[in-house]
Amino acid sequence: MDSKSKLHLIILLLLSLVLTSNAQQDVKGSEDHTLISRYPGSVIKWYNVEDYNRYKIATGPVTGYRHIDDWLPVEGKVTRIFYSLTGTRSVTEVYLNYVKALKQNGFEMIADGLEKDRNVGKKVGGRSWLGVYFAENSLPPEVNLLQGSATVGGSAFVAGKLSKNGAEVYAAISLAQYSSNEVLYVIDIIEVEAVEDDFIFVNADIMKNEIEANGKIALYGIYFDTDKAIIKPESEPTFKEIVKLLSSNPSLNVYVVGHTDMTGSFSHNLKLSKDRAAAVVKELTTKYKINKNRLTADGVGPLAPAASNSNAKGREKNRRVELVGK
Repeated sequence: MDSKSKLHLIILLLLSLVLTSNAQQDVKGSEDHTLISRYPGSVIKWYNVEDYNRYKIATGPVTGYRHIDDWLPVEGKVTRIFYSLTGTRSVTEVYLNYVKALKQNGFEMIADGLEKDRNVGKKVGGRSWLGVYFAENSLPPEVNLLQGSATVGGSAFVAGKLSKNGAEVYAAISLAQYSSNEVLYVIDIIEVEAVEDDFIFVNADIMKNEIEANGKIALYGIYFDTDKAIIKPESEPTFKEIVKLLSSNPSLNVYVVGHTDMTGSFSHNLKLSKDRAAAVVKELTTKYKINKNRLTADGVGPLAPAASNSNAKGREKNRRVELVGK
């Protein structure tokens, strides 16, 4: 190959890398909702937030020409996020992941369904059903959820309601196989009243993704008695995902780091953070039989805040446990 051909090849390779990099970028100004994260590897293609709007969640099948009898009308702050996931994952895998996440976080299931055949779809989650659904909850043309070329893979839908501490929020997730190597999905979050807690369910895939990308993952699904290092039973789903992470990645060792807010004295908070980290390690090694040599517990008290300590929301975000890759 002569020098001119080599130069031409290098330019093509660089252009390919640039295009690949650009293709993996979220649309400007977008972000995941704190309630429900993206499936690992997904990219945000469209994003919209309205402080107030009306929304309708369909809860039954198509019963006539472009008609569904059963709807649940809701209203409040509406966040809509359109994702693309390329690779080998299927609609079924992504759908089951979100069903599990909603249930484990205390959502009451409103409607859910999976239709593997592209050519039918009057049941909840089918393509015809989704067509009627989005006629009521319109999306812009760039959200091409139902315009794919895939002949197999089908479509799905899951919706749930969460009530906690006087807050009420709905999540609706619509999915479709766009092509043989791409799944598209829309996550709609309707906050009737603002949720004061972070309810995001962080599974093993997300933990691995974050540790590889950022060196650490903050966990808000490990709960303690107030001002104590006693782990509450509702922490079990998060512990199971940590175990899954460590079991499927045997070379991964982590620091378990406790964090607190600034309420109280520094010495008290530092000790509390260390005690809570130690309690997490003890739980993992005794109940779940993780090798203790893979885990190192420590705490930094209020020294590494994730948010301001001047308000309740910020202090809540600062009270956390982090897994830091060694």
